[in-house]
Amino acid sequence: MMMLRAGDVGVLLAGAGLVAALTVFAWGGGRGDTAVIRASGQVVQTTALTHTQSFTVDGPLGTTRIEIEPGRARIARDPSPRQLCVKQGWLTQSGQAALCLPNQVSLEIRGRTSAYDTLGY
Repeated sequence: MMMLRAGDVGVLLAGAGLVAALTVFAWGGGRGDTAVIRASGQVVQTTALTHTQSFTVDGPLGTTRIEIEPGRARIARDPSPRQLCVKQGWLTQSGQAALCLPNQVSLEIRGRTSAYDTLGY
């Protein structure tokens, strides 16, 4: 049975600290300031996240309702069968997106900095 020495513990703690710092740095996108709404791959609306507003977007299955409040946006209602984009809830960080694939509607938050998305996908 191997015993850990003080130097081993120090290396493990330093490695864990480095991993935690890199995780925060890599996934830490800034606050979003713009919402981009797409339907069938085309940008329908680009709006700032500064005041309360609501949009409806038509897709192949029906109408999707998008709500925007200061600093956040969400898909409030969608005719897709599993409601995955509605269950995403409020999006606030740059790089976040809600995709209603059956209805071909998407909502993306953009900002000055974006999170490193390939780590999340």
